[in-house]
Amino acid sequence: MSSRIARSLTLAALTAALAACSSVPLDQGTGTGGTGADGASTGQIMDPFNPQSPLAQQRSVYFEFDSYTIPDQYRSVVEMHSNYLRSNTQQRVRIEGHADARGGSEYNLALGQRRSEAVSRMMGLLGVNAGQIEAISFGKERPRALGNTEADYAENRRADIVYQQ
Repeated sequence: MSSRIARSLTLAALTAALAACSSVPLDQGTGTGGTGADGASTGQIMDPFNPQSPLAQQRSVYFEFDSYTIPDQYRSVVEMHSNYLRSNTQQRVRIEGHADARGGSEYNLALGQRRSEAVSRMMGLLGVNAGQIEAISFGKERPRALGNTEADYAENRRADIVYQQ
């Protein structure tokens, strides 16, 4: 029963997030300059292949230990990429799920897959065509940080948004 309640709360939170975004133009943040919440130009380049673009600089969603729930502070990252993908329907992305070094290989592959699918699912709820997204897992096989501290583990618990050329 608690799993059903958790799912209902997650769905309610995503619905609220989508409702909050419904007044935002679908082309916001695309092209050579975006607009802020007040409609003024932000002057940001929205190109996932330009290193100066937020789309290139903010590609990772980090997760808590043993979790595949997208933390609130990373929802804006998923929303930014979703806005771009909705306006650039020819563009494809691969969501690569990762886990830290703790746990077995099979478990971490499954956890990484759930993380990549969570990001993919949120993008779908935000209007991105499912055909634009591939969700895969590398488990613990491609760590970003090689140490054994909690900070290293936290750096490896992520899903990366990788644009395909």
